[in-house]
Amino acid sequence: MPTISEKILGRASGKPAKAGDFVIANIDYAMAHDGTSVLAVKAFREMGAKKVWDPSRIIIAFDHIVPANNETAAKLQQNIRQWVKEQGISSFFDVGEGICHQVFSEHGYALPGKLIIGADSHSCTYGAFGAFATGVGATDMAEIFATGKLWLRVPQSVRITVEGTPGKGVSAKDLTLYIIKNVGADGANYKAIEYYGTAISDLSISERMTLCNMSIEMGAKTGIVPADEKTAGYLKGKAAEKYTPVYADNDAEYSEEYSFDAGDLEPQVAKPHEVDNVSAVTEVAGIPLDQVFIGSCTNGRYEDLEVVARILKGRKVRVRTIVLPASRSVLIKATEAGIIATLLKAGVIIAPPGCGPCLGAHMGVICEGETCLSTSNRNFKGRMGTGGLIYLSSPETAAASALKGEIADPRELDF
Repeated sequence: MPTISEKILGRASGKPAKAGDFVIANIDYAMAHDGTSVLAVKAFREMGAKKVWDPSRIIIAFDHIVPANNETAAKLQQNIRQWVKEQGISSFFDVGEGICHQVFSEHGYALPGKLIIGADSHSCTYGAFGAFATGVGATDMAEIFATGKLWLRVPQSVRITVEGTPGKGVSAKDLTLYIIKNVGADGANYKAIEYYGTAISDLSISERMTLCNMSIEMGAKTGIVPADEKTAGYLKGKAAEKYTPVYADNDAEYSEEYSFDAGDLEPQVAKPHEVDNVSAVTEVAGIPLDQVFIGSCTNGRYEDLEVVARILKGRKVRVRTIVLPASRSVLIKATEAGIIATLLKAGVIIAPPGCGPCLGAHMGVICEGETCLSTSNRNFKGRMGTGGLIYLSSPETAAASALKGEIADPRELDF
């Protein structure tokens, strides 16, 4: 009767695990980026630790403030580069390689049945591959660096089933926002979400990453799509090691179960300043925009850029529009396919692979009184600067809105 999470945490702790248990689990892979590795390494040294437990299972990626925006950031990044070298960590992705969650997945570390811990709240993205993946703070990551272990409370699980086929202009981001609207920003606090149904199995790996990425926005510990043939196809020749998919028993127990139909779903938009403050695009259409941002670990993958290029081809944007590929490989593929040229001709700004405007640290910041429509995952007040309004949408809605200079319904366009 165990769920996926109970099985993975049971395997990782060496004993049966059920919801509510506290376990000390062996971590399969640990990840930190330039923002969190600094604090994790500081705590690691303060603990008196000298060597990491296994340098082959630690992944470090620079993505939050890249390239460095001032001397302080440059110095901190330099310190981490030196630490990585000292520890013999080979899986290091420096400035320009891309967003941590994207490069982690591209290099085959996100694997079915694995327990993955990242020093970033959106590490739940790896659940798209059938892994139990979650984010922790810097001190917890320091403990993992030193011992390869972490204590966890086994979460209750929530089953979400989605049937039906989305219509034109509706994508995984719309489905994700709709689910968050109905479950609520705190509706799955410290729970593991398992996603099922024909609408879920029809999603590509890229779309599943979008879905699982935002599980944290419901308060969830993780979000998991069970591995299938699409997962195996993506990982063929790419997986960092052998893996064994894990599935819930037929009689697994769930604390809540939700069912949704994607067939009648409209494009969705999350309004300021809460991710679950969601409406159909028709209810907010016409709101003037100062900026559109397309990218982030939620929607910066090749498929996202491809659909944006189809919408913008032969047209011109009416508002400053920043597009940020999620990784170097995405940028290369999009360049070779002519997508980048199409975007540039449409008047788009192409930013280097990384987090960029999503966290509002040094790129794409908006000011008081400005409004941005973003494909990222959070619209909290101050997220892109101390003021301004952030709306969240799919790449399709963002592209259509960039063309009109206001929030617009992508279903009104031919693409």
